[in-house]
Amino acid sequence: MKQSSSHQETITKNLKIMEQPALGIKISELRKSKGLTQEELVEQCNISVRTIQRIEAGEVMPRSYTIKTILSALDYDLEKIQTEDSKVTKEFKKLFLLEIDDEKEASFLTKQLNIAWISGIVYFILGFGEFALDYYRHQEGEMIINEIAYILLKIVLLISIVLFTRGFVLTGKIFKNYLLRITAFMFIFIAVVFYGFDIISLYIVEINYPIVIGAEAMTYGIIGILFGISIYRLQGSLGTIAKVTAIFEIITYAFMTTILLSFVGLVFLTPTILLEIILLFKVCEMIKAKEKTLAVE
Repeated sequence: MKQSSSHQETITKNLKIMEQPALGIKISELRKSKGLTQEELVEQCNISVRTIQRIEAGEVMPRSYTIKTILSALDYDLEKIQTEDSKVTKEFKKLFLLEIDDEKEASFLTKQLNIAWISGIVYFILGFGEFALDYYRHQEGEMIINEIAYILLKIVLLISIVLFTRGFVLTGKIFKNYLLRITAFMFIFIAVVFYGFDIISLYIVEINYPIVIGAEAMTYGIIGILFGISIYRLQGSLGTIAKVTAIFEIITYAFMTTILLSFVGLVFLTPTILLEIILLFKVCEMIKAKEKTLAVE
């Protein structure tokens, strides 16, 4: 029983959702190679003729369970999906494992990921103002805005960071990337700690800022490198954008861990955040597409 369960899990992991019309073409191709009519196929997999017709025509994206049932009826080994290199399956292999069969879940994820990448834009824009304020505060010893405005800005930035990073927590959950989930949670935690310290430090006179900034750079650096590695693992699902983002993540945070070259890391941080926003947007669009197919099916 354990071996059977393990084999089923392997099949489920290897089953990726193919973008239409590639899936319909593949099923039609397999059915004809078996000499079956659509009516004969539905008798074997207990699915309506209309459903088969719509799938083969590329009108709907069926649930993963439906795909597995059809391919099983056609005696097609699901593990072949990752090894085939035909024109039909090339498109298939570029896409991702997306075991979401509930329209409400897909809708929820779409909304949350939309909030995430939009929060990333807010964080990106406000971050330039934050950099200027902190520079004058720590290097020039001057507050160019009053304390209330400074605190409000820090709170808005913290909220935007939490919502933005939560998008990666959800992405890690969607793609079963546990390292991404863990490192994203760690980013949220240290953001709360350091932003809280920024606010509290307004009322503490004797603080060694070089030590604090060094500790912050080192902490973000170590977690950021692990974060980059976790994003690199998404390239099989998200393609080039995941690979490029991961490279920038690792370079950015590697510089930060050196402390002395952390300013170089800050320079790389700008394109890194933009790539993160694009990556979350792409994930959001993928979930949105799946939501539409679930609504139609």
